[in-house]
Amino acid sequence: MSPTASKIRPNSSMRTMQSSITSLFTPSGKSTRLDPYISTQSPVTPSARVSNTRKRSDLSDSCFAFEGPSKRSKPALSERLQSAAPLADRLRPTTLRQFVGQPHLTGPGSLLMHLLDTRATGSLIFWGPPGCGKTTLARLMAKRTGAIFKELSATDAGISDVRAVVEEAKSVLALTGKVFVLERLTDDDITHIITQAVERVSPQGPTFTAENSEDDTHDIPSSQPETEDVVPHPSSFSSTSTVTPSFPTYPQLTPKIVSSIASLSTGDARTALSLLELVLLSPIDADPDRLLSSLRQSVSTSYDRTGDSHYDMISALHKSVRGSQGSAALYWLARMLSAGEDPMYIARRMVVCASEDIGLADNHALPLAMATLQACQIIGMPECRINLAHLVSYLAEAPKSTRAYEGYKRAEEAAKLDATIPVPLPVRNAPTKLLKELGYARGYCYNPDYAHPVTNEYLPIQFRDAAFLKPAGDISDKVWDEDALRLWELEENEGRPWKGRLIERGTSQ
Repeated sequence: MSPTASKIRPNSSMRTMQSSITSLFTPSGKSTRLDPYISTQSPVTPSARVSNTRKRSDLSDSCFAFEGPSKRSKPALSERLQSAAPLADRLRPTTLRQFVGQPHLTGPGSLLMHLLDTRATGSLIFWGPPGCGKTTLARLMAKRTGAIFKELSATDAGISDVRAVVEEAKSVLALTGKVFVLERLTDDDITHIITQAVERVSPQGPTFTAENSEDDTHDIPSSQPETEDVVPHPSSFSSTSTVTPSFPTYPQLTPKIVSSIASLSTGDARTALSLLELVLLSPIDADPDRLLSSLRQSVSTSYDRTGDSHYDMISALHKSVRGSQGSAALYWLARMLSAGEDPMYIARRMVVCASEDIGLADNHALPLAMATLQACQIIGMPECRINLAHLVSYLAEAPKSTRAYEGYKRAEEAAKLDATIPVPLPVRNAPTKLLKELGYARGYCYNPDYAHPVTNEYLPIQFRDAAFLKPAGDISDKVWDEDALRLWELEENEGRPWKGRLIERGTSQ
């Protein structure tokens, strides 16, 4: 059975996200205070309201300081541990009704809800960026269907962990007489379970995670960043779950801070809640600018050196260089290096770019790229970022030519048509008398011996008239898009006509 995979689409309004954060503190127009020290899983009692009026420092000491063996009951200790959990964990939905966002998956009439109602979920793959609800949705689905749910992390789970789950499943299936299905599993089958036939959540697109994706049909619902309702509205929870008693409004939670949380979280609900908690735990008289700086510094970089962000950013860098946009190229270079990307990876990509995109238009590009690669090897970060900035700026401003690259692609296509075509006799190697007698190198004109150009039979007869390497300036196979040219003239050339308009189309530029 082919896995079905799901993507969670982005919502629409950053303003709604901001209002959702604010609504946690002002539901129904009343001032409400969400105390980060109060457990969100138990009802709030009048006595709790009284005790919660203590100073924040007292609360901190009473909730987190352990003074020897506890004499409290186990439920009380459990509540204390729960209250110490991150805000994002305490606000994690416990039912599908509480799940906020991604209506195309969890909304009425959605395919996924139909599959849940009919107990026909099969194998699923959820993919999307961090904090968009993949893991939570998988847990809620298991709870909804009453399934035995085993959670493995790809970062630390191996085949032995999967085998343990399979062995446990054998014990369960033995009661139904279906254990023979698992008895025949080989290691390859278990590996297939890992890669194809298990319910998975992934921060990357299936093109980077699912093996043999071309051989299987996937309906892939992806989980995309939340841009509204990142923080659940209190009305979506029961009265005993997350809303705490009324307190004075947090003065440090200004509209600017709320807006910054929405912006810095970049659609990651977990990050938004973590930033919100940081604000709640800050001193009431905290300096707004310093608090905002702390929020920026606490945001983890959304960058995976082996996944989508890695390839998206290097693609943006390369295309910015190709488009002669030096500012954009430097920006993406800075984004990658600031996120911890290996400078050698960028340098190697720029070595390729020097030949692919600059090529014959500037023969200094490749030596500079190689020198930068060597500089990155010898110097390393952080100093080699200067060398990379030098290279990226040079390549962006250099003239561009893909003649060599395009010529090779044409030659490669011809070479693959028939790999048995013999080398013409005049250009064959003739190191022995016997080979010369057989006609090898016969008729070959050694070009340096002549004071004028001479011709030789270089190509097989099938490609004698082929022009794999186009003449310099030839644009016969290029596209002329008048609308695209006018847009470039307007946005990047200050409205001035491109000088190439003065040259007759079809000739050298």
